[in-house]
Amino acid sequence: MSRKISDLAALVEGAVLIGDKNTVVRDIVHDSRQAGRGAMFVCIAGAHVDGHTFIPAVIKQGATALLTDREIEAPLGVAVLRVPDLEAALKKVVPYFFNYPAQQMRMIGITGTNGKTTTSYLVRALLRRAGHKVGLIGTIQIMIEDEVLPIHNTTPDIIDLQRTLAHMYEDGMEYVVMEVSSHALDQERVAGCEFDTAVFTNLTQDHLDYHKTMENYMLAKAKLFDNLSEPGVKGGKTAVVNLDDPAGQTMLSHADCEHITYAIQEQNADLRAIDVQVHATGAEFVIQGSFGRVRLPLRITGLFNVYNVMAAVGAALAEDVPIKCIEEVLPKFAGVPGRFELVDAGQPFAVIVDFAHTPDGLENILKTARQIARKRIITVFGCGGDRDRTKRPIMGRIAAELSDVVLATSDNPRTEDPAAILAEVEAGVEEKIGTKPHEKILDRRTAIFRAVELAEPDDIVVIAGKGHENYQILKDRTIHFDDREIAREALGGKK
Repeated sequence: MSRKISDLAALVEGAVLIGDKNTVVRDIVHDSRQAGRGAMFVCIAGAHVDGHTFIPAVIKQGATALLTDREIEAPLGVAVLRVPDLEAALKKVVPYFFNYPAQQMRMIGITGTNGKTTTSYLVRALLRRAGHKVGLIGTIQIMIEDEVLPIHNTTPDIIDLQRTLAHMYEDGMEYVVMEVSSHALDQERVAGCEFDTAVFTNLTQDHLDYHKTMENYMLAKAKLFDNLSEPGVKGGKTAVVNLDDPAGQTMLSHADCEHITYAIQEQNADLRAIDVQVHATGAEFVIQGSFGRVRLPLRITGLFNVYNVMAAVGAALAEDVPIKCIEEVLPKFAGVPGRFELVDAGQPFAVIVDFAHTPDGLENILKTARQIARKRIITVFGCGGDRDRTKRPIMGRIAAELSDVVLATSDNPRTEDPAAILAEVEAGVEEKIGTKPHEKILDRRTAIFRAVELAEPDDIVVIAGKGHENYQILKDRTIHFDDREIAREALGGKK
């Protein structure tokens, strides 16, 4: 991949090119450690680090061009592209540099507070069964067919995203299934991506530290559906929307294209789940649509997963996946790491690890646990630091209402005082806990061991908040921490 810097400059109104206009740019990077021979280094002045300070280092590593919004002197042999607005320039330059890979593949974007990951894995499985080569970009990992790559944000920044999409196209992917966060939509990290099918799962409280209001949060999600309405090079656009969620109508109003709606409650949805049965080892329901009625026995459980399955079916139908593939794949789907994942070491009680980190997510898993519980539910949970503070007492109240024993603990405290976070969670717990036992345990490992110690035969231990994550973010460092590993270690001492 290479472009003349003069071609990049021509894309940006008001750009000034200093140096050799024939300089060939062979890569675009904003991480100085990745700047190799022929790279154009993007000088981003962040909150903590100013990229301009790394200019000598990247030149030494072989960078031949700089992209900046400042007046700087061009180093010898290095071209400087100065632009009025760096973010606006990146939205133009980066997709062009990588040859607009999202225009070469079918793009399925999934947005919503909860359910994005499970829905994306379901869609991936359905498309692959239909014979397509599929890439996936999500919370847990990036997948190029069966090749697994790590990921650091639900939706990568514009440079990493376009590079990943280019890699996927070069490797022959026909489809990309992608979780699209509200942050990414609001910050336009998906600029240059033309989506073909957009899925809306639900909208519940989260990220109000960033969006401030639920209205802003909803409108950020709706930008994915605005994307569908924009003119593009591909046809066949479809919005797949949960009609049982009040925000569903807003998503539909932003989608000037074909609609596929799904619901359990709303009678006029295109896809409806009827005769829904949820049990300990799975769920079962009849999905009704223009194809008739199909009974779907599932290995994943919970009403929330019924919604996730319907969302995936809607996306699959939008992409012409035969109903026969849907009937074959869904009964075999075994779930996603860290999503209602059972930790089984032969103990006489259940241990479930889940990523639930929002009020709605916690309520969903605890209600599902209640449906299958023979005796008590023991809940271990916390709330992350540097995130929406208003949800902390709400989650405390939900845990107290739906559990028999509550152990409030740390999640990813980040730069906040873990004790202060826990105090805000505890305020909600104490409102609703009544006479039920509860403990405040600052150390998450100790809390998990305590839950296992308290568990008796036929109890259910729910460890919520981190799911698939194998780290914990503290104020001064990030440590290895996996709820599933800690639970297995605790269970080993229980036998």
